[in-house]
Amino acid sequence: MRMSIKIAFEAEKLPFYFVSHKDGRKTFEAQAFDGILTVSVQYDYDRRPLSLNGEINDGDRVEIILLNYRIELYMNGELKDEEWSAGNRLFEIGDVFVPGVNVKVSEYFEKSADSPDVLASFENAEGWYPGGGVFVGDCMPYRRGDEYHVLYLKDRHHHKSKWGLGAHQWEHISTKDFKTWTIHPMAVPITDASEGSICTGSWIKHGDKEYLYYTVRMGRGIPAPIRRSVSYDGYHFEKDRSFGFTISGKYCTASARDPKVVKGDDGLFHMFLTTALIKEEKGCLAHYISKDMETWEDFGEPIYISLSTDQPECPDYFQYNGKYYLVFSLKGKAHYMVSDQPFEDFVMPKDPIIPCASVPKCAEWEGRLIFVGFKAIDGYGGSMTFKAATSDENGTLVFDELSF
Repeated sequence: MRMSIKIAFEAEKLPFYFVSHKDGRKTFEAQAFDGILTVSVQYDYDRRPLSLNGEINDGDRVEIILLNYRIELYMNGELKDEEWSAGNRLFEIGDVFVPGVNVKVSEYFEKSADSPDVLASFENAEGWYPGGGVFVGDCMPYRRGDEYHVLYLKDRHHHKSKWGLGAHQWEHISTKDFKTWTIHPMAVPITDASEGSICTGSWIKHGDKEYLYYTVRMGRGIPAPIRRSVSYDGYHFEKDRSFGFTISGKYCTASARDPKVVKGDDGLFHMFLTTALIKEEKGCLAHYISKDMETWEDFGEPIYISLSTDQPECPDYFQYNGKYYLVFSLKGKAHYMVSDQPFEDFVMPKDPIIPCASVPKCAEWEGRLIFVGFKAIDGYGGSMTFKAATSDENGTLVFDELSF
């Protein structure tokens, strides 16, 4: 593992430009024109550099941190942009900048600190997103006692980070009244350069532990492994390095994602994953089962098969008012199916669309189903949005605005 590096300089006069080369190839480049600083760092993973951007003024203090799995741009001590790397960084301490500039390059030691349960709070999550270039992606709600939690994909650059792999990570907020929301430590960060993106998944409690299940997008046709993180308090999660598996080769293993894990009335744990049947050339939700959540095996038949190659994304499954529901999204639009039986005989209602923007999922709260999704802003990722629902005697969902 290569050492982490800090590159620091002061913008003495704008505009400016400097670059370093090695073996006839750019390794690092910084340029400031029209009040915008662009920093480009080259890796052997891809010919295209990773770029960071931020507004800059005369006299601003600039720091670029090059970690082994992430790079960061700070302006006057404030994080302005970040990217996530793969492969080997070409720039190293000792590389020469042209033209000669007053830049300090040093080894960087990342600080680790215990995070409190609560980092901050805000009011009203309808239409909310973090700001500062960060948007809300796929949402994963979960009811824990008297708290409604939402895990969501942190998105920078509208899914274009890390050469288009997304580099998404799981952020975490919760509420007790849907008015005041609490921000918790990041639930699942990228901590290794091989992790292209932490994809959507689900939360389940078993015994005294809370489990988060997800797949990791690897890119370049590499099978996406199903992995998990574990917590004892529901606020601090650690990756379970001993756990991981990939699905059967009859499925498209590289696109496997979005595992929904539930415990059935049969005592087994059931997992549904977005993927496709290779031979049939149809999208599907693969169905896996386990007795202990440690060893998983293919149930044999998917719980749902698409009519086309479209892969049903972000599955959800729950029981409500005596009915069983299967939810999935096609091209961002959520559909639901209903059954009187668990895990089988699902029927799509006359109007199967869940009117809650992109890829919503739900958790029950005070007798209602509260769906949460995201409204796109200029591409993938946007602001958080909610919709409440109840059901009629046939199991058809009746939707309403969220109000308390």
